[in-house]
Amino acid sequence: MTGTHGSPHAHPHAHDEHHAQDHAHGQDHGHTHAETVLDETTAVAVDTSVPDRELSPAQLSRRTMLRAAGIVGAVGAAGLGTAGAALPAAAAPGGASRSPGQPVRRWLAGDHHIHTQYSSDGLYTVADQAQHGRAYGLDWLVITDHGSNEHVRVGVEKVNPDIVAAREDLPGTLIFQGLEWNIPSAEHGTVFVTPGPDEVAVLKQFEQGYDGRANPTTADEALAVAGVQWLGQQVDARRVESALFFANHPARQGIDSPHEIRAWRDADPRVAVGFEGAPGHQAAGLPDGAASGRGYYDNAGTNPARFVPYPPESYRTWGGFDWMTATVGGLWDSLLAEGKPWWITVNSDSHSNYLATSTRGPGSDFARDGFYQDPVYSGGPNLTAGDFWPGQYGRTNVGVDRAGYGQVMQGLRDGRVWVDHGRLVKGVEMVVRRAGGRGPAFPLGSQVVVPRGTRLELSIRLTLQDLPNWADFVPVLNRVDLVQGSIDVAGPADRDTFLAPDTKVVRSWDTSGTTGTIELVQPLGAVEAPFYVRARGTDANRSQPGYLGAALDPEGPAIDVVGDADPWLDLWFYTNPIFVLPA
Repeated sequence: MTGTHGSPHAHPHAHDEHHAQDHAHGQDHGHTHAETVLDETTAVAVDTSVPDRELSPAQLSRRTMLRAAGIVGAVGAAGLGTAGAALPAAAAPGGASRSPGQPVRRWLAGDHHIHTQYSSDGLYTVADQAQHGRAYGLDWLVITDHGSNEHVRVGVEKVNPDIVAAREDLPGTLIFQGLEWNIPSAEHGTVFVTPGPDEVAVLKQFEQGYDGRANPTTADEALAVAGVQWLGQQVDARRVESALFFANHPARQGIDSPHEIRAWRDADPRVAVGFEGAPGHQAAGLPDGAASGRGYYDNAGTNPARFVPYPPESYRTWGGFDWMTATVGGLWDSLLAEGKPWWITVNSDSHSNYLATSTRGPGSDFARDGFYQDPVYSGGPNLTAGDFWPGQYGRTNVGVDRAGYGQVMQGLRDGRVWVDHGRLVKGVEMVVRRAGGRGPAFPLGSQVVVPRGTRLELSIRLTLQDLPNWADFVPVLNRVDLVQGSIDVAGPADRDTFLAPDTKVVRSWDTSGTTGTIELVQPLGAVEAPFYVRARGTDANRSQPGYLGAALDPEGPAIDVVGDADPWLDLWFYTNPIFVLPA
C-alpha cells in the first residue's frame, strides 16, 4: 500500500451493482484448499485445556485478544485451521457475538456528555437538553452531571424523576442517567448504566466510593482502577445490565497518563472502552464568542500533576480533535497497536450554550440546594458561551441491530462507532471483506481473524451531505484518509508509551465534486501480520503535516489557534478501527 493522493475509487450508488459484479468475476478468489497450520503461539493460545497461568506472556496476550474476538473455544466452528474456511464471526469484548458479516442495520446518533441544573456549573433542565437533542437529530443521550458532594447528597437522586419524565415525554429518544466522574488522580469521565430499578443506587454508591472529589484523601490511581472493577462487579451481580466508562477531554490538562489509560482499560474492558476523540465546548473557539481554545484547550500545561513527557502541542485541539486522537501514530494509535479495543466518541459537554437565551432561575443557591432553579429568559442571546446544544455540532453514531438502551451500549462497547462534526457526511459504512467483494463484510470495531495469506480489501461507503447543517450551509467532503498500523499483541514494554511509529496514512482520496453515495475501495493484500485500519475525512479547509511529520501524515488536521478557531470552518469525521489478525 502506498500513500497516494488521487482520484477516488468512487462510484455513484447506481453503479454499485455493476461494480460488485466486476469484483465477483475477478481472478483472485483469496483462498486455496491447502491446510494452514497455526503458529505455535496461536496454537497454544486457542487450546483451552491449557490454563491461563501456564501460558507465556506472549501466549496469554494472544489468548486475551482472541478471547475478546470471540475466537477462543470455538476454533473448530470458526474454521481457523483451514485456509478455505469462511471468515469467523466478529464478537464484542463483552462476549455478545454477531453473525459473520452481519451488516449494521441502523445508525443512532447520540451524545454521552451533557450537564443540567444539577451540575455546579450547569444551567438547563433535563427536558431542555433532551428536547434540543431530539430537535437536532439525536436518538440517544446521557445526562452526566458532575460528581460532587452536592451531587451525592441531592443530584444523583433528584435528577432521576426528571430523566424518567423525559423518557415518557420523548418516547423515541433513549435517555440514560450517568455522571461525570472525577477520576482519581486524573481528569473526568462519563460513567453510565442501563436504565433499571437499581440505576440510581449503583451510580450513587459508585460516586460515594470512587469519585475523586468525594474521596480526596484516597484519590489515587488504585482507586480509579478499583472503581472500574466495581462497575463490572455490579454487572456480574445483575444489579444493572451494563455499565460503561469513557474518559473525557483526556489531553486537556495532561494529567491522564498513558499508563493510567491502559490501567483503566485493563481493569475491566467491558466497562472502560474509550475516550473522547474530540471534546465538547467546540463553540469556545469562535472568535466573536468565547474566543478561547476549542474544547477550552487553552492552558499552558502547567498542572503539577501533568504527565511531563506530553509536548506543548498536546494542550491544543487539532481540527477540533484531542491531540491523542488527531496525531497519526500518537497515543490512540499506540493503544490500538496492542490489538486491544479502545474507541473514540465526540460530545457537546453542554453546560451553557452559544446564542441560548436562558439564565439561572432567581433564588438559585447550589451549595444549599444541590441544584439551580429552573432557567428563565435572560432577555438576549449568550454570545460568550462555549458550548453547542447536544447534536447541534457533534455526533457519536452507533451501529445497532435495533433501537434500545442495551443495543446502544453494546454498539459502543463493540466499537461500531463513527463520529463527525458539523454533519460533514450523512453516513459512513466501513467494512473489511475478502478481495473481490465476496463473502461476509466486517464492520467497525470488528476483530477479523483469517488464515495467513487471505487476501482482503477495505470498503468505505459514504453518503455525502445534501442538506444544510445547523450553521445553514451544506458541508462538502473533499478528502478521505486511510490510516493503517501494525499490531504487537504483546504490548509495549513501557506502559507510558504514547507513540506508534509504524502507523501512517497509507492512502488519500480526493472526493471533491462527488455527490450521492460513493464507495472507496482499498486492497489490503495477503494477510501475513496483524494490523488495523481506520479512516477520517475532512472538508480540507485547514490542514498541515501531522504532529509526527509528513512521512506519517502529510495532510493532517491543523493545530487550533486559541481565540480564532471557528469550528464550522474545520470539519472532520473519524471512524473507529477494524482489527485484522492472521491465524
